[in-house]
Amino acid sequence: MKPIDRLGIGLAALGRPAYINVGRAGELPPGRSVEMMRDATWTVLDRAYEAGIRWVDAARSYGRAEEFLAGWLNSRRPDDMTVSSKWGYTYVGEWKTDAAVHEVKEHSLDRYRSQYRESRGLLDGHLSVYQVHSLTADSPLFQDLRLQEAMAELSAEGVRVGFSTSGPRQADTIRRAMALHVSGQRLFNTVQSTWNILETSAEDALREAHDAGLRVLLKEVLANGRLAVDPPPAVRSIASENDVRPDALALAAALSRPWADVVLIGAVSPAQLESNLAALNVVFDERQLRVLSELSVPPEGYWAERSALPWT
Repeated sequence: MKPIDRLGIGLAALGRPAYINVGRAGELPPGRSVEMMRDATWTVLDRAYEAGIRWVDAARSYGRAEEFLAGWLNSRRPDDMTVSSKWGYTYVGEWKTDAAVHEVKEHSLDRYRSQYRESRGLLDGHLSVYQVHSLTADSPLFQDLRLQEAMAELSAEGVRVGFSTSGPRQADTIRRAMALHVSGQRLFNTVQSTWNILETSAEDALREAHDAGLRVLLKEVLANGRLAVDPPPAVRSIASENDVRPDALALAAALSRPWADVVLIGAVSPAQLESNLAALNVVFDERQLRVLSELSVPPEGYWAERSALPWT
C-alpha cells in the first residue's frame, strides 16, 4: 500500500460556516455563503483526488457536507472513492457562525432511521461506511438491542457499520463497542477515534481493534488545528529538521502508527492540503519518535481544553 492510500479527507470544517478548528478562518472564503463553501469543498476534493486520496468522511451534523459531497460525486463520477458518514448528531446552526447551539446529539433508533434515510438519499450508491457519531461508554446504544439490530441490517446493503469516539474515555468505549455482537456477528467493522501526539490515550485500544480486524481511522490528528498554529517547541524543532511545517509533522506521526489504516486530513483549502501532504515525505529517527512520545498529556486536560475552543 502506498502512503497516500492511508490518507482521507474529513469534511467537518468545510460543510458548515462555523467549527472549532483554529487556523481555519483565514483559509475560508469571505462571507462563507452556502455557494462559497460548496465551491471550497469541491476545490479541496478535486485537489485531494488529484493527489491520490480515495477516502472521504462526512456526517449528518457537518452542515451541508453530505450535500456538497454528493454534488461533487455526481459531477466528477469517480468509481474508486470510499465514502463514510455518520449519524447521531443533528446540525441546528442554521448556517450561522454565532448560533447558540450548532449540533444536538441523540443516539436513538428513530434518529438512526431518519438520518440514515437522509444520508442514503444524498449518497445512495456511494456510501460505504455508516458510523455512530461520537459514541461514548455511557451511550444508550449499548442497551438498545433494537437499534443494534437495525444497524446490523446495513451489511445486507453492502454498507459497513462503524463508530467514532470522543472524550477522555475513548479506550473504554472502543473495547465495549468491540464486544457488541448481533446474531453472533460483531456489529462494528470500523472505528474512528481522536489520536494525536498530545492525546494518545486510545492507542492500545485502537491497536487491539486493528488486530481484531476492524479498520481504524484517526481523526483530529492536528488537535483541531492547535498542532499547526501553536505547536509545542519540540514539534517545531523536529518539523524544521525534516523541512516540513508542524502540521505535516503531526500528520506524519499519525501515519507512523502501523495500526492506523486511514488518517483523516481536515484541510479547508488547497494550501492547507499541500502543506499536509508533505507528511508523506517524513521519515522519523528513533530520537525524534522518542521526543514526540513524551508530548502526550492527560486526556482529561486535553478534552477540557478542546471543549473550550470557540465555534468561529
